[in-house]
Amino acid sequence: MKKFFAIILAFSSFTLYSQNKYIESMTFEQSQNIDYFIKVKNNTKLGEYITASGNSVKVGDTLIIGNPTSSYSTSNTVGGGTNIGYGRTKTRYAKEFEFVQLGRPAGLGAIMSGSEKPAMAGINLSQEVVLVKEMKTYHKGSKKKPLYVVIVLGEINGRAFGLNKYLSVMNTELAIESGEILLKNRKMTREEAIAKLREAKELLDLEMMSQEDYDALKKELSPIIMNNQ
Repeated sequence: MKKFFAIILAFSSFTLYSQNKYIESMTFEQSQNIDYFIKVKNNTKLGEYITASGNSVKVGDTLIIGNPTSSYSTSNTVGGGTNIGYGRTKTRYAKEFEFVQLGRPAGLGAIMSGSEKPAMAGINLSQEVVLVKEMKTYHKGSKKKPLYVVIVLGEINGRAFGLNKYLSVMNTELAIESGEILLKNRKMTREEAIAKLREAKELLDLEMMSQEDYDALKKELSPIIMNNQ
C-alpha cells in the first residue's frame, strides 16, 4: 500500500512540474524514455540533471570549461596585387567548442556572429570556472523525440565573458562526455578505475607501493569496476 501511494505521489509531482514547466530532477534515462519525455514541454526548467554516468548537475553548481573539440580555418591571400600567380594564401587554424556557445541560446552570441550559425566559445575560455545559472530541456525535434538539456552558465564573480554575459551548453550530455565541460565532483568511470588499479599493480610489482595500500585501493575501486556502486 505504501509503495502504491509513493507511485501516485511521484506521478502527481511530475504532472505538477509538467504543468508549471519545471522539473525538480531528471535523469538521462528518463530523457530517453518515451513514456516520460512525451509529457514534457520544450523550454521546461530543471533543478537537477543526472547524467548517463550517474553524475549530478544542479542549478548553482560550479563547473569547469574543458578543452574545445572542434576547429575551423580561415584563409586570406597576401601579396601579388593584380598579377595572377604571385599571391600567397595563408591559412590559419583555430580551435573552438562544439557544444559551448557564446551568449544565451539564439541570443547575443548568434546576433554578433552576423549569421545563422551561433558564435561558439574559443579556446581562451578553457579552464574557466563557471556557475550554473539555469537549466532547461528541449525535444530533439518533435514532441515524440527524446530530450536534451541546455545549461546557461554565468561568470563566477558576476562579470561577463567579453561581450557576453552568459555561455550556453547546447547539449549537456555530449559536452560532458567529450570533456568540453568538466564536473568538479564527478564519479570515476569503470574504465578509469581499471586503469588506476592496473597502474597500482605495476607499482606494487616494482615495490613502489605497499601491499596494504594496494589492497585498500582495490577494495575502494572494486565496486566501480564490478558496476556495483
